[in-house]
Amino acid sequence: QLQFVESGGGSVQPGGSLRLSCAASSYSEGVYAIGWFRQVPGKEREQISCISTDGDITNYANSVKGRFTVSRDTRKNTAYLQMNNLKTDDTATYYCSAAQTVQYIGGILKCYGFDSWGPGTQVTVSS
Repeated sequence: QLQFVESGGGSVQPGGSLRLSCAASSYSEGVYAIGWFRQVPGKEREQISCISTDGDITNYANSVKGRFTVSRDTRKNTAYLQMNNLKTDDTATYYCSAAQTVQYIGGILKCYGFDSWGPGTQVTVSS
């Protein structure tokens, strides 16, 4: 199982920005699609974005669309999440993980099969 380490979290005011990073903590010969998730205590983990192995195809949850941008290093299992115009509802622990299954349905990227989780990075948005 490929594990990742997330970094870049912190505390910001509403409207602020953060850039999260996610890097594989072990060597893998394969390059995977990478999904970003977030979780608030007491709630289910929410997938907010996924990026294909070549970085050309992405998807976003409606809750972050237009504010968050995912990117990656196509040579490595490393990804980034640029978060702009942050809202208090974005407060959560953010995680990334490798997708074991990827489908393109109607031109839309679908990522599934996330089975390994790192420690996450905390993002707090408050005034």
